[in-house]
Amino acid sequence: MTRPSRISRAAILSQLRQAATKGDRSALTLAVDQMKTWAYSPRYWQKYLHLITHPMARLVDLTVIKQGDKIAHQKGWTRPKREPRKPKRAGPPRRPRRGARPPPRVRSRPCSPTSDRAPGRIARAAAESLHAYPGRV
Repeated sequence: MTRPSRISRAAILSQLRQAATKGDRSALTLAVDQMKTWAYSPRYWQKYLHLITHPMARLVDLTVIKQGDKIAHQKGWTRPKREPRKPKRAGPPRRPRRGARPPPRVRSRPCSPTSDRAPGRIARAAAESLHAYPGRV
């Protein structure tokens, strides 16, 4: 039995889904051909603009066909402007999530002059090398 020759939005989207999930190139070719039929004939422009509201169809239009914006411009359609983001509320600070690390504590060292400290590893190694070779300075 042969498939009907009419093109429907559902058929195009199912072919695009099949091409996306299974990597079916023939389904992608059929979907692109059917989309081109709608895009290049003014009779189907309403259907085409409705079709490209779907993200996959819009992606195919932007990459392969490149007619959606032209059609919308010719029909006098404009995309609605995006609303600006709402400012963040200035409420009380949030409490930390459960399991989150606490902020690091600041440790204070007692102040002491450097002469009271024990010599560091480098100073100790230098002093030992001087004792090992008494002729060198």
